[in-house]
Amino acid sequence: MRIALANDHVGLPLRRHLEDVITGLGHEVVDFGTDGSDPVAYCDHAFPAAEAVAAGECDRAVLVCGGGIGMALAANKVAGIRAAAVSDAWSAQLGRAHQDLNVIAVGAGAVGPENAAMIVDQFLTVDYDGGRFDGPLAKIAAYEARGSSAS
Repeated sequence: MRIALANDHVGLPLRRHLEDVITGLGHEVVDFGTDGSDPVAYCDHAFPAAEAVAAGECDRAVLVCGGGIGMALAANKVAGIRAAAVSDAWSAQLGRAHQDLNVIAVGAGAVGPENAAMIVDQFLTVDYDGGRFDGPLAKIAAYEARGSSAS
């Protein structure tokens, strides 16, 4: 798979570690992150990574910032993205199997390198279960298609 990988300045050290994890699992990394320590806006890196997934240029995305929440929030503004901030492997597994997450955000301040590696492993190896989860996801997609003026 082609994995979009993005980070802000706070997430840089963990992103470097996760790049090794992702390539070690046999996937290609497409880099959307900053390579410097100067402060940057997390959304400036989350948006293009999420857009690459939505456009089919990348299969999934892993985003890294201080807490993971900002990156997930930004990614979810891109139509077709199902993102969550994930801080444990079980949530990554459940998010893939039940919600068909295509983007996860990991907080460098919330998880260490070993935990982050387990999270990414689950995110990249677990498949969507489908079936009973198709209905709710279809409702979410339909709501999203209505746009922000929906009541």
